[in-house]
Amino acid sequence: MELRQARYFLALAQECHFGRAAARLHIAQPALSQQIKQLERELGIPLFHRSTRHVELTEAGRHLTGYARTLVTEADRARVHMTELATGRAGRVSLGFIGTATYDVLPRVARTVRVELPQIALELRGELLSPQLVEGLLTGAYDLAVLRPGDHPEGVDITPLRTEPLVAVLPATHPLAEKAAVSLSALAGEPFVIHPAQPHSAMHDRVLAACARAGFAPSSLVEVGETATLVVLVAAGHGVALVPEAVQSLRLDGVTYVPLAESETIDLVLGRRAHRDTPAVQQVAEIIQGCVHL
Repeated sequence: MELRQARYFLALAQECHFGRAAARLHIAQPALSQQIKQLERELGIPLFHRSTRHVELTEAGRHLTGYARTLVTEADRARVHMTELATGRAGRVSLGFIGTATYDVLPRVARTVRVELPQIALELRGELLSPQLVEGLLTGAYDLAVLRPGDHPEGVDITPLRTEPLVAVLPATHPLAEKAAVSLSALAGEPFVIHPAQPHSAMHDRVLAACARAGFAPSSLVEVGETATLVVLVAAGHGVALVPEAVQSLRLDGVTYVPLAESETIDLVLGRRAHRDTPAVQQVAEIIQGCVHL
């Protein structure tokens, strides 16, 4: 039974009148009669009792109604779903976030996609480093990644998102914790809690470069991968740290975020696989850009 035959059959089953059913289907009555006869020949059983004044379903016709309705309903659902996929309203999108974007960008994106694109399934991974995210884009593990700029390989497209000032993270008991701003040189001699020195690790290199511009190198480094753990170690007195301003949304007892007197910044970008966007990926990419600029 073809989909068109199922639609014709259901219209006649509901109207019990060839003329009304044909008008409803916007076809000629003889064409409808011919299609129903063909369906009956294919199935090998009459579906309607016909008289000059009345059309009525046979027992076989009544049984066929449920199957025909399911066929038409599933076809309509499939068409709607294909339209949603084609327009980016449905699909699956995998997102990765660096640790310092996990606490402000990731929650906004997750909330906005849930409200605006409820048929899109998000796979979210936070607290990652930029090298991991670039590798994930190349392997296809991630469709989109919020990361730091660097020497990104061919096959990864980059879109700037924002420039963030760096702030100092100090133990709450630190002598400079109550200052309105702190000069980076005032932290010379302090141990620094820092992200690992992996190849192309933007935060590690940026922190050390900022310290060098202030005229010193940290007395010692405590390397840690996750931003939340970095802040916890500062709270525990293992050192001080520099983080992007957005990390202040991670509120933990025992630490204070203090602006720097110097203008030290770091960029945030959106990475994606070149020439591999689906409509759903493009829709989510636009949401990320909007969320970052809130």
